[in-house]
Amino acid sequence: MQNAEMQNAECENPDKPDTMKKRKRAENSQEWKIENTILHSCILPSAFHKLEVIMAEELELNSTQVEHEYGGSEIQVLEGLEAVRKRPGMYIGSTSESGLHHLVYEIVDNSIDEALAGYCTDITVTINPGNTITVTDNGRGIPVDIQPQTGRPALEVVFTVLHAGGKFGGGGYKVSGGLHGVGASVVNALSEWLELTVENGEHVYFQHFDRGHYDEELKIIGDTKKTGTTVVFKPDAEIFEDPVFNYDTLLERLREQAFLNAGIRIVLTDYRDPDNPVQDDMCYEGGVKSFVKHLLEKAAKNPIHPEPIYLYKEENGCTAEVALQYSDSYHEVIKSFANDIHTIDGGTHEMGFKSALTRVFNDYGRRRKLLKDNEENLSGDDVREGIIAIVSVKLPECEFEGQTKGKLGNTEARPLVENLVFDGLNTFFEENPAVAKLIFEKAVGAQRAREAARRARDLTRRKSAMDSGGLPGKLADCTSKDNTITEIYIVEGDSAGGSAKEGRDRAFQAILPLWGKMLNVEKARLDKVYSNEKLMPVVMALGCGIGEDLDVSKLRYGKVIIMADADVDGSHIRTLLLTFFFRYMRPLVEQGHIYFAQPPLFRVAKGKKFYYAFNEKERDQYIAELSEGGGKVDVQRYKGLGEMDPHQLWETTMDPSNRTIVQVGLEDAARADQTFTILMGDKVEPRREFIEKNARYVRNLDI
Repeated sequence: MQNAEMQNAECENPDKPDTMKKRKRAENSQEWKIENTILHSCILPSAFHKLEVIMAEELELNSTQVEHEYGGSEIQVLEGLEAVRKRPGMYIGSTSESGLHHLVYEIVDNSIDEALAGYCTDITVTINPGNTITVTDNGRGIPVDIQPQTGRPALEVVFTVLHAGGKFGGGGYKVSGGLHGVGASVVNALSEWLELTVENGEHVYFQHFDRGHYDEELKIIGDTKKTGTTVVFKPDAEIFEDPVFNYDTLLERLREQAFLNAGIRIVLTDYRDPDNPVQDDMCYEGGVKSFVKHLLEKAAKNPIHPEPIYLYKEENGCTAEVALQYSDSYHEVIKSFANDIHTIDGGTHEMGFKSALTRVFNDYGRRRKLLKDNEENLSGDDVREGIIAIVSVKLPECEFEGQTKGKLGNTEARPLVENLVFDGLNTFFEENPAVAKLIFEKAVGAQRAREAARRARDLTRRKSAMDSGGLPGKLADCTSKDNTITEIYIVEGDSAGGSAKEGRDRAFQAILPLWGKMLNVEKARLDKVYSNEKLMPVVMALGCGIGEDLDVSKLRYGKVIIMADADVDGSHIRTLLLTFFFRYMRPLVEQGHIYFAQPPLFRVAKGKKFYYAFNEKERDQYIAELSEGGGKVDVQRYKGLGEMDPHQLWETTMDPSNRTIVQVGLEDAARADQTFTILMGDKVEPRREFIEKNARYVRNLDI
């Protein structure tokens, strides 16, 4: 990747001293990226639990030809599990936190498959001291007899050979999420060590593996009348960037599994702190209905109707179940699953659900004369406003996209779910006219708001066309038009905005000061956004549209950096802006375009020597260093960006070679959605509980 700042420096006068300084600084650009961001950390910055250092290095292209001969000896064949260790991202998505937790999911999914087959009722997952994992189930136990094709014990084959398992139609499982036969062997390959214990009702079998290879033969270590499988493994620190498990991340996934398999008991325990072990025991007889109630409770919203609507259908060996409930929220939450695998990117089953839902509402409205002949149909967005829904299908042969199984491709899933929802919801509406009326009125209200938003959008476009190029008046734009290198700082206040304008590199850095009252979009529909004096300049400056009109390819700046004071007010502004981006410009967050600037908190100086400190620990280190030899050390606490002059602001917060910026990611949109709703919604009690739980993370609270 060519250095962006070097490219931008060329846009200015190359002989200008400031340009030469900035160009030199740009040669060693360093930025910080935070993955799997839990969005409540936007007001509790120290809660970010993981930093990945991204070094932006200038790549020098070498046109020199390779001198040695390119022949057959240069072609490598990776045998066994070597390919997994060579390219782990192909199998688990990444070697960051998400890939680390995927190891646990693969083993647990095998236990869930035993539950789906009717042989498992209890699953326990334990985080041990040292960040090892133990997964135990009371299923049948992995077969220990000889596998005919290999002449080795089946248990050993499952954990050492890719594409080996009992889920390829041999009759071991009617329904399964693990269809590729690589899960167990991949976990083994990416573990420093793995221990496997199997009980088959007669004996207890044990085998130890070292980085994917068995270092001892399968052996009997005892007798038993029980059945089940226990897997203990330690993720390989040579593979994973930071092999430390997050309890809440595992809890979220395991709770989903407990909801999706009514009556199955799943226990998660964390023993890493022996004095304060943590445990959650989960068993939900209500299944997906309980799941919807749980999500509604987490969202801290009021239901429109008292109980979730539940629909179920079985056909040709396939089953589909749907639970849904409407709340007073303006936003939708739909989670879809196939064979208990969360299909985060949707698929045919989710498409069938959305299509049928829209048809039901419009058919019901026409039939009951709630929609007049000259009125347009309700859109999908209209009928899904405020919905919380779970769509779960179980199929004999699931077709997923990739090993991480993010999207379902089975064509038969769409008509299965579509017919279930269309017939079932029509029947429910006829049998419950009062509930149907409430839900329908909410959809009509959403339609009216959508029309109001369209009119406001058209008005905004007409007004902006008459302005200077459709850009907000206070925008200090950059000269470059290449959005792979440009960035915009959204700054609170004219004072800080003025300093930022003077201190920036105008070749690639744009500045947009904010003014006026910030809109809490958690409590407002899109039509209110178009009339908000603080948010619309942001939309106009970015140039990519909003809501259903958003087109990321039209984004004018590759980095959108929120720069606010390092105090409570600044945290509030960051939270409000992130709420806006999350609700109405989510692709910008998902694709990594949103960042936080991290201005320093302190300036520690002695004479002409000084340091900038970003936390108390750094401050104390610099004080200790400067105190050697005696003399007074001056410490200045920055309470606002306006306290820094343009040079200081550039040097500490905007210079790509020195600054620290935090990239916001949304790997778990549901967690972010819940946090936004709690912090920005109407209910006080959930917000109080959240603050009490996270109060220990707060630093530098100005009272």
